[in-house]
Amino acid sequence: MGIRLHFWGAARTVTGSSHHLECAGRQILLDCGLFQGKRQEAQEINKHLALKPEELAAANSALSAVVLSHAHIDHSGNLPGLIKQGYRGPIYTTPTTIDLCDPMLKDSAHIQEGDAEFMNRRRSRRKMVGVAPGAEPFEPLYTQDDAEQVLRQMRPVKLHESSILNGSTKDEGFSISLTNAGHMLGSACVLVEANERGQKTRLLFSGDVGRKNLPIIQDPDEAPAADYLIMESTYGNRLHQPPGPVKQKLAALVKRVAARGGRIIVPAFAVERTQQLVMLLHELTNEKQIPDMPIFVDSPLATKVTDVFRKHTEDWDQEICDFYHQGHDPFDWERLKYTQTVQESKALNDLRVPFIVMAASGMCEAGRILHHLKNGIEDPRNLVLITGYQAANTLGRKIVERLPEVNIFGEPMRLRAEVDSIGELSGHADQNELLAWMEPTVKTVKKVFLVHGEPLAQQALKEEIERRYKLEVICPARGDRFEVS
Repeated sequence: MGIRLHFWGAARTVTGSSHHLECAGRQILLDCGLFQGKRQEAQEINKHLALKPEELAAANSALSAVVLSHAHIDHSGNLPGLIKQGYRGPIYTTPTTIDLCDPMLKDSAHIQEGDAEFMNRRRSRRKMVGVAPGAEPFEPLYTQDDAEQVLRQMRPVKLHESSILNGSTKDEGFSISLTNAGHMLGSACVLVEANERGQKTRLLFSGDVGRKNLPIIQDPDEAPAADYLIMESTYGNRLHQPPGPVKQKLAALVKRVAARGGRIIVPAFAVERTQQLVMLLHELTNEKQIPDMPIFVDSPLATKVTDVFRKHTEDWDQEICDFYHQGHDPFDWERLKYTQTVQESKALNDLRVPFIVMAASGMCEAGRILHHLKNGIEDPRNLVLITGYQAANTLGRKIVERLPEVNIFGEPMRLRAEVDSIGELSGHADQNELLAWMEPTVKTVKKVFLVHGEPLAQQALKEEIERRYKLEVICPARGDRFEVS
């Protein structure tokens, strides 16, 4: 008796978060994220998840509920794929996450459809070697219709309120309660209570744990008591700079680049990082700490997400509430422009004055940021400002590592622009912050499972947890199964 765990994703890697739980004949899924990496590997993992096809069909027919920790695509992005495979049960998450998933999953579906169209055009043009005559065309992982269906199946859950999941009862199966993870707007940690034959097992899933004193976001809640912990480990071997001085660092970078006539190219995640930067730049402009220069958010998705941020003021921290009550719109002012059309985006290439442009994707893997990099990465006057985690094998990671040459749209480009980063805005807790977050639950936890981290980060955090808290720590591989009680 207890919970049977099966780790589908984010196992010894930072993408594709998904964990399958079974108890008392009920099955639930914690997250259903998109695996991001090399095209062929990602396609295979995202299409087949971790189960064999016959097991997957059985799991889908028995799956009674999905619980989503937050809206980032590496946690939510394969929900449309699950829908495509036949899942029609509820998806539980916070109201803010539901509103964020609307534009984000539709955007992801648009990318999937575009990728399939591109591959089919390329196959047709090149008559790819090894492709048999009449071979089936590439199909998108999922479509806009699948994304729309996800939204119809989402069910809002308020923080700190217990909810019995679909297919369960008070005495048998699963219930959950959500606490604020402090990672992004609407993010939650999930406390799962599993009941079977009078025995209760509590499992805490961290989702992604945030940090204290970040712009806009409320601080994370303390970890509740649990018997088992599934915890992220993205920065398990790193320590961040405190977020406090980030405004002054940003001001210094802007002034330096403007003085030499350059532009600042910011690969920024459309959710959270863009809005944080916009607010900081608004404050710096008001305080006259940076030159009066054009600032562009060149991301239709970021524009839609910003509207969600405006709607959910209940999730704002005190600093942004104070700024708003002083009569300022944190996300809009005279020198800021949200570009919409491709023509507006292309027109930025012709500007001959210093300016700042923020565009997705945050890891430089797709989207309008690639065009800005192509047009600016070889000019030493310019700055590429990295503002978030860059996964292995991404263009963003290669830029951070300052490779002398990188490929953009298949063309080698010399990396002559300055490269800097603002790690202070990271939405992921570092090693010390993770250890502090989990401390309240240490007295009751029997075992810790580390997920959502690369092997070196996981090993460092594992050793520190074992040393400090004397707990057993496991770093499960993809497909590993465990039984806990």
